[in-house]
Amino acid sequence: MLAQETIRRKRDGHALSEAEIADFVAGLVTGAWSEGQCAALAMAMLLKGMSQAETVALTQAMMRSGTVMDWSHAQLPGPILDKHSSGGVGDKVSLMLAPIVAACGGFVPMVSGRGLGHTGGTLDKMESIPGYRIAPDAAQLLHTLRTAGCAVVGASAQVAPADRRLYAIRDVTATVESTALITASILSKKLAAGLQVLVMDVKTGNGAFAASIADARTLAQSLVSVAQGAGLPTRAWITDMNQVLGHSCGNALEVLEAVAFLKGEQQEPRLLEVTRTLSAELLQLGGLAPDMDQALQQVDRVLTSGSALERFARMVQALGGPADFCERPAHYLSAAPVLRHTLAPRAGWVHSMATRDIGLLVIELGGGRHQASDTIDARVGLTEVVAVGQKVEPGSVLAVVHAADAASADMAAQSLLKHIAIGDDPVGIQAVMLERLAS
Repeated sequence: MLAQETIRRKRDGHALSEAEIADFVAGLVTGAWSEGQCAALAMAMLLKGMSQAETVALTQAMMRSGTVMDWSHAQLPGPILDKHSSGGVGDKVSLMLAPIVAACGGFVPMVSGRGLGHTGGTLDKMESIPGYRIAPDAAQLLHTLRTAGCAVVGASAQVAPADRRLYAIRDVTATVESTALITASILSKKLAAGLQVLVMDVKTGNGAFAASIADARTLAQSLVSVAQGAGLPTRAWITDMNQVLGHSCGNALEVLEAVAFLKGEQQEPRLLEVTRTLSAELLQLGGLAPDMDQALQQVDRVLTSGSALERFARMVQALGGPADFCERPAHYLSAAPVLRHTLAPRAGWVHSMATRDIGLLVIELGGGRHQASDTIDARVGLTEVVAVGQKVEPGSVLAVVHAADAASADMAAQSLLKHIAIGDDPVGIQAVMLERLAS
């Protein structure tokens, strides 16, 4: 098949056949399709849309483009579970959820991604831990699951290799927001990971790819229906991303917050609610709890007892990180040399924040990529970020900038004043858990 003919057909609004989609996916893997051709078809898919049948075909073709894992011979004494987020700013939920679910008896081979667009990537966060291997071989992955019950890793070169290439192209060609491409990217890796249950966190708001709740609902329904069609029981929650989730954004800084969360030292209320709810959904859907009430009790118990923290520590050590990482994470995580406090210029209440712009600001600091080949500075980002609805006084800290140099620190501190709006009147607290979708 000619790549340009497939591109032309989708450009003109036609549905692609399974054979055309299979040829595209094969071309991604072999290199028969050039970067320009892949980007052109991705843009046509974004602009013209993909039918349910096309999305299923793309998902399954990308899943079959590499190794499909089979855990049946591993004899793990619990269900294979996972959660995935559509991406947000400060979204570090996976770092806590994986060890929480593991401590409750689940096994979580969490195949994660890098930063995409303005959002942070779980892999980039975990890679800030010295020695941590994001691409273990099969033996080390299985050892980690048996030791810790969870492994936050990247897709190996053998797992959905077609998605690996397409993911990098989408990141730098403004084709991230396609519902079909997001669905196929997520589910091809999840299906290839051999999961038995999946819970999706679909973000909506000004810091999400799905800006409106209608768009988020479309994506959530696509994910649930395509996953169910492939035999994977799936639930989805639509959650709010109109502000930074938690108190920090930036790779090493979010790892610090995740460890503090697991220790019970710092649990920002919205971050706690999302983490508890999604963890409990996995336990209930995976048969580890009879209902949500008991599932939530299990989550609270492993957080309070420290067993979730212990699972995180075991995972880090099993994947090559320091054995005492959780005891002194600040010792191991590199710190930015320059800090700047952004201070409130007036009294009032935080009315809103331009969350996507804040995510882009972290990229400008060096915490994300302009091109797929860029190297990330894990040290940079923001901490002590205020919450919408919070009362501030003149001179109150709106956020602390962590930067590589004085010039970028000053730039970010000034930009934040435009991205965080303060008003005269109190505002209501926005709910974070918005809608639940099940098959």
